[in-house]
Amino acid sequence: MSNQPLTSNEPTTSMWDGHNVIAVSFDNDHEAYHALTLLKELDSQQRVGVQEAVVVVRGEDGQLVEKDATESGYPLGTASGGLMGLLLGIIGGPLGVLIGGATGLMVGSLFDLDEYEETDSALAAISSSVQAGRTALLAVIAEQSPEVVDAAMSEVGGTVLRRPVAEVEAEIAAAEEAQRKAKHEARKELIRARHEHNKATVNAKVDELKAKVHHGEGDSAASV
Repeated sequence: MSNQPLTSNEPTTSMWDGHNVIAVSFDNDHEAYHALTLLKELDSQQRVGVQEAVVVVRGEDGQLVEKDATESGYPLGTASGGLMGLLLGIIGGPLGVLIGGATGLMVGSLFDLDEYEETDSALAAISSSVQAGRTALLAVIAEQSPEVVDAAMSEVGGTVLRRPVAEVEAEIAAAEEAQRKAKHEARKELIRARHEHNKATVNAKVDELKAKVHHGEGDSAASV
């Protein structure tokens, strides 16, 4: 089958009341691919507009891996670009990416649910919905009402987590800015440490030379 990005039938934007990112977690790949098929059917019927969709699995190490389309026989939407690519880059990356200094949340692996409830972060909610060892369908969709997708996902035992696209985009921007600041601070610290190391090395050399000079002067005085 052709591995073409999953896109909608391009209905007019005015048809849709909301643009959302959805995450639906499943016990196995088969259920996730079935859910993807149902989502594609809704798109072909113009009951929803699917902009991007991908099946991912979270390994025991906490990393998210995009499933290859050839494993399912269904063409998946590419996650290399667009909002989905940015989203996976944040929630699927290594632990330690700080989103927004005010939230104090760490993304990139599983979140503590208490932290999620306290901050109601969209990225935290999406990330924590995909537990280790489970498969999930992630998608960016336009919909008139949540009932259509909710009913379809319930057929395969899935519960839909839904967050507005604008909210997800804002948090991704905050996370990327936090990354930039963290890298900048890391570079500053590296330069400072290198400067301190060089300064200490120079001081040690100066002390060594002073000691040699002092020792030489002592030898000269003794010979006199």
